[in-house]
Amino acid sequence: MIGQVGNQRVWRLRLWNKDLGVGLITALALLAGTLLMWRTETATRSFTSPDASLRLAYPAHWVSVDSLNDALLKVEDPRTASLFKTTLSVEQRDIDPANPPTLQELLDRRVEDRSLLTAYHFLSEAETVVAGARAIATDFAYVVQPIDEPRRPALPVVVRAREYIFVTTKHSFYLTLAAPAGEFERLESTLARIIASVEAP
Repeated sequence: MIGQVGNQRVWRLRLWNKDLGVGLITALALLAGTLLMWRTETATRSFTSPDASLRLAYPAHWVSVDSLNDALLKVEDPRTASLFKTTLSVEQRDIDPANPPTLQELLDRRVEDRSLLTAYHFLSEAETVVAGARAIATDFAYVVQPIDEPRRPALPVVVRAREYIFVTTKHSFYLTLAAPAGEFERLESTLARIIASVEAP
């Protein structure tokens, strides 16, 4: 726009409309990035046990890994910033429907088994519900040596874990999330979504 002061013309630049456009594009880009990140973080992959006795969903970017135990499922988060990766494992045991074990009996057996872990420490237990069934959740900690090879030094990692134990008419189930201690609290919401997705028809 052209104005005049005395004998001189003054050019008044109207830039606010361009600034508004740049601001709007920036806001839309930030919103799109946030939505993409949210979708990536909340995308899930479904798992169903071979006999269809258990179904659940876990983060889509977690990958399957081998298990030394006879686990139905073992997946880990490759993005974990540690040599020890965040891991979800699911185990199933047959029970006698005529004489099912109590949750306390199952917990006592697990504590005895876990006590063989290095620096095992029982932290807490609480009753809860999984797939509509009474369950017990236990928190514990232990230490792992991710690399245990000569001339390949690596610091031990303190691991925190939470295990859910529940019983159906034919099986007992153990769902365990283990993560480096510093990562565990950040994963609480992810674990809550996994547990909320569990179905045991």
